[in-house]
Amino acid sequence: MRERRTATKRRYLVCPPEYFEVRYAINPWMTSEEPVDSALALRQWETLVSVYRELGHDVEMMTPVAGLPDMVFAANSALVLGGRVFGAHFLAPERRPESGHYRAWFESAGFEVGTPAHICEGEGDFTPVGWLLLAGTGFRTLPQAHQEAQEFFGVPTVGLRLVDPLFYHLDTALFALDDNNVAYYPGAFSPGSQRVLKSLFPDAVIATAQDAKCFGLNSLSDGRHVVIAQDAAGLIAALTDRGYRPVPVDLSEFRKAGGGVKCCTQEIRTQ
Repeated sequence: MRERRTATKRRYLVCPPEYFEVRYAINPWMTSEEPVDSALALRQWETLVSVYRELGHDVEMMTPVAGLPDMVFAANSALVLGGRVFGAHFLAPERRPESGHYRAWFESAGFEVGTPAHICEGEGDFTPVGWLLLAGTGFRTLPQAHQEAQEFFGVPTVGLRLVDPLFYHLDTALFALDDNNVAYYPGAFSPGSQRVLKSLFPDAVIATAQDAKCFGLNSLSDGRHVVIAQDAAGLIAALTDRGYRPVPVDLSEFRKAGGGVKCCTQEIRTQ
């Protein structure tokens, strides 16, 4: 019998893709010669937002800024836990101006915002799972930022090393299913990090390389519903077998920049 899963209402921050395009290459996905179809990207993004609202979640909007095409990837802007915000310090110079705009939004909304001293790319490399904070490194966020986040939030932080450039952020290789479990692709991680994940989450949902490469792990779960890339057929089946309800969406235009569902979505956790 499948386990019955329970959804929890979430609060999300998103940024419309008004200026989204691939203007530079800061990850292996940004090398396609096929340009972004701006109209299609907007429709895909609007569908994603509609899905969140239909699932009962609150969605807030960030104002996009001309000249910042990756601002649509709101997840990279910060990590929000317990009503406190740990901001971003981007590796790529092209993305650094985003930090100030997101900081201003959070401060205007009444949040305390901390600024990392070291390279730190928000929920791109930080994934809360219950009482733990999983933290990725290897390509973007530095281990020193993991230590900063632990001090800022007072939450035990577990560092995980990414080894495949295709999975340059933790949120391309792993996502939280609920407060107790995750789904991940082992091949994205170093041998030691694979052992850590196996020890912490022995019942994890394991994704294939094929599902990972179509951004199936750049997903978002509310504990029951999993908003996921529609191409990740194997992972969708595995989640269904575990009692989750996958909600497939098409964000193919954002994949041209190395993004997906989670990249487009910052979760605001006030508790």
